Amino acid sequence: MKKILCFLCIFVVLLTTAVCFAAPEVKRSDYLITVLTGPTSGIYFPIGGAFSTFLGSLGYKTSATATGATAENINALLTGQGELAIAMADSVIQAVESFGAYEGKPPAKELCAMMGLWPNFCQIVTTEDSGIKTFTDMKGKRVGVGAPNSGVELNARMMFEAHGMTYNDCKVDYLSYSEAISQMKNGLCDVAFVTSGLGNATIMELGISKKIAFVPVEGESLKELLKKYPFYIEATIPAATYGTDRDYTTAAVMNIMLVDEKLPDDVVYDLLENIYSASGLDVIQSSHATAKANIMLETALRGIIGTSVPFHGGAIKFYKDKGLM
Repeated sequence: MKKILCFLCIFVVLLTTAVCFAAPEVKRSDYLITVLTGPTSGIYFPIGGAFSTFLGSLGYKTSATATGATAENINALLTGQGELAIAMADSVIQAVESFGAYEGKPPAKELCAMMGLWPNFCQIVTTEDSGIKTFTDMKGKRVGVGAPNSGVELNARMMFEAHGMTYNDCKVDYLSYSEAISQMKNGLCDVAFVTSGLGNATIMELGISKKIAFVPVEGESLKELLKKYPFYIEATIPAATYGTDRDYTTAAVMNIMLVDEKLPDDVVYDLLENIYSASGLDVIQSSHATAKANIMLETALRGIIGTSVPFHGGAIKFYKDKGLM
């Protein structure tokens, strides 16, 4: 009898302990998750929309908002206008460390990462009839460098610097890449900076009326870029992507998903647990070939770990439970 009572006492203690330490159930309908994406012409929009669609299917209140992409998303997240935001890692690092485009501003220490997404390729688009073969060939040409202080324009500045050039060497227009490519169709622009995943719809549309070419980033200039800004990686734009005559060497920078630091840890844990489930990955990866090739648990820390960008507490717990941290 004493043995039975002892067993029952131990069972009750274990059961009570399990209840105490069980993760609280998330009441999803209490949370609005607004996903800040990018222009409708880029790939942030469909992939961000897929995140919103899937999270909505779980019971969260969700919406996906078209934006000007990275810079706007960072500012919107900091001012409480969204809960998830897609952004390029280089811009986030500049905001966190208060340098580059964010020099003179308070360090945005409240920015938190949730997961790595996919690499954005620095695609410096031109046409074969422009005669532009190298970066220095752009001197004196009409160049669309991106909207002021956008992620694209920040990349353009660094590319010019790595090649020992400044905007004064060209006829620079602060146009979004969709605007710049529209001008290229009309013969009013020679080069457009496009920082995006491969298979960008705007570039492909240009290929309908023009023979596309790219300005490579290579050699000593690429080495200088990678040395000074280690968040870049060497990358290749395959000829098959846009039907060009050859592959082009360039640089790429990771996109990451930022998350509102004010979301509870258990909510962020729940988001990640479901995003990386088979059903979550099926919805998100189906939104674009780039998502299918890059968004998976194995690459979740890519482009974030080792940088100054902190992970949200809920993300840290999730990745530790998965053995990735």
